[in-house]
Amino acid sequence: MSYTLLHKDELSWYGTPNEFQGHQHGDTNLSFIWVELPPGDGPRLHKHPYEEVFVVQEGHATFTVGSGILEVKAGNIVIVPAGVPHKFLNSGEGLLRQIDIHASPKFITEWLED
Repeated sequence: MSYTLLHKDELSWYGTPNEFQGHQHGDTNLSFIWVELPPGDGPRLHKHPYEEVFVVQEGHATFTVGSGILEVKAGNIVIVPAGVPHKFLNSGEGLLRQIDIHASPKFITEWLED
């Protein structure tokens, strides 16, 4: 049996801190971002050619998904279909912690805002 064991701190050895890209770890067919953002922070509008799943672990966030606005909190899961523009902002008063799962071995992102 073969397996890989990593610690979160090891992810920065492969590029951006807190990002896991499956292609860097054998034949792993997904990628994820271990998000820890302060209030007021978040990525600008973008989309992917694959589905993305957000697992909110701590805090509050405001998501824009297509033309919809979602207020989410710890325990919520947001699923964004392939090709749908989206972004989120930590709209709480504390740290936002979530795992953003990309259904791809590599991140493929088209940025839609400057």
